[in-house]
Amino acid sequence: MALRGVWLISYEQGACGAVLFSRRYPTVEKRAKAFNGASYVTVPEDSVFLKALLFELKLTDPDKNFVEYRDSCSRINKTSVYALPTGGGDLWPVLAFQKSGFIYVCLPLVEQSLKPRPPLISISGISQAFALLSGLLVFINSSQKNEAEMSAKVGQLPSLLMQACPLGTPLDTDLNGLLDNIHVSTNHVQKQPVWRISTYKGKPQVNVCITEKVKSMQYDKRDVADMWQVYGTVTCKCDLEGATSNVTVSLNLPANGSPLQDILVHPCVTSLDSAVLTSCSVDVMDDSAFSGPYKLPFTPPSDLFNLCYYTSQVPLPPILGFYQLKEEELQLKLTVNLKLHESVKNAFEYCEARIPFFNRGPVAHLEYKVSYGQLDVSREKSLLVWVIGQKFPKSLDISLTGTVTFGSTSKEQPVDPICSGSTAYVKLYFRIPDYTLTGCYADQHSVQVFSSGKPKISTSRELISSDYYIWNSKAPAPVVYRTLFF
Repeated sequence: MALRGVWLISYEQGACGAVLFSRRYPTVEKRAKAFNGASYVTVPEDSVFLKALLFELKLTDPDKNFVEYRDSCSRINKTSVYALPTGGGDLWPVLAFQKSGFIYVCLPLVEQSLKPRPPLISISGISQAFALLSGLLVFINSSQKNEAEMSAKVGQLPSLLMQACPLGTPLDTDLNGLLDNIHVSTNHVQKQPVWRISTYKGKPQVNVCITEKVKSMQYDKRDVADMWQVYGTVTCKCDLEGATSNVTVSLNLPANGSPLQDILVHPCVTSLDSAVLTSCSVDVMDDSAFSGPYKLPFTPPSDLFNLCYYTSQVPLPPILGFYQLKEEELQLKLTVNLKLHESVKNAFEYCEARIPFFNRGPVAHLEYKVSYGQLDVSREKSLLVWVIGQKFPKSLDISLTGTVTFGSTSKEQPVDPICSGSTAYVKLYFRIPDYTLTGCYADQHSVQVFSSGKPKISTSRELISSDYYIWNSKAPAPVVYRTLFF
């Protein structure tokens, strides 16, 4: 489990990209030659690598909207892994994602021939690379204020990666935590040891939090299938004395729980059951899917970290709904129906539905009727906020009907190129504490700590909405497909 290279690239829309930082590992490159054999492709110079990457991500040649090699139906990419065409062949698997003006890139080592290409789930370096890039993203975007601070952070990367990824082997992805433990100078780079010594002194305690986010696209149309996805993150904070403390967290499911899939673990995890590694959402679900417990033994870093990520195929979204919006004369008639699934815990911290209006003037007049909750108009007069509260009624069904009249269009009102005409959506925001859609949980008996002293163990879980859309069924709407890294 090693990396051939790491890159941080700056990119703004309409401008040329630039490589801010790159690190290659010659010892890993020698191993790649040995493992890949005749299928080995060398890593090109940064300029060539950057050009190939921007082309593959569709960030070059804005006049060429369709390139058959890249955009044909035979190459629909459902992951964040790409093959970059170079002079010596296709460089694969390049893991890359774009966020806030930067592109984060890794090239993991594949310990076998690349022809034919092995399935991604069998390449352990993919999860390592993804975890490292996630840590790099958090470090770059934490307390970013100006260009000088960004330059200072980029200057710290050589020293940080010397500890986080010595000789191309990821050991720690919490770069902010490493920064607290070492002295980093942008003018003079000092050699750092590859091990870490815990400096914690105090009462031992372990905190484990399971956060699931559910995304949904609902259309209420016969010819378009609704889509929903669940993504989980297990976050840990272990305050333990000594550098050799070991912890095991077991993730459990009830009898009717949905199996966890596409599990990516932190580099500190020391071993995994083969059933955990091979559980993949790309495969068709069957009754033999591994349903836990998912045991994760690890030597914890000293700071807060994400122990693992996972996905799951749950049978239904937590809230089903439909939205109808019709334009009649100078006003819009809208109808929204929401139904909470009977299996979902009816105890929210908050729950609200937001109905935005784009490419129109401000709301001038509103008549409505709600069966439950309260409806407000935003200060900007371009958004309706339906506050549902902390519970659905006993029927679990609620509805909203109304008519909206708009004033003249002004530059202050929001514009959206997709939501033109009657194309519109309702977006749900909610959080359910002490609940997960898969049923996944960890309690005090699920956490084993092998260290001196008896630690206090705290566990929690939550379900949060993320990009939860219900589209107007009376108009065209953008259609999405399921991806592995969303």
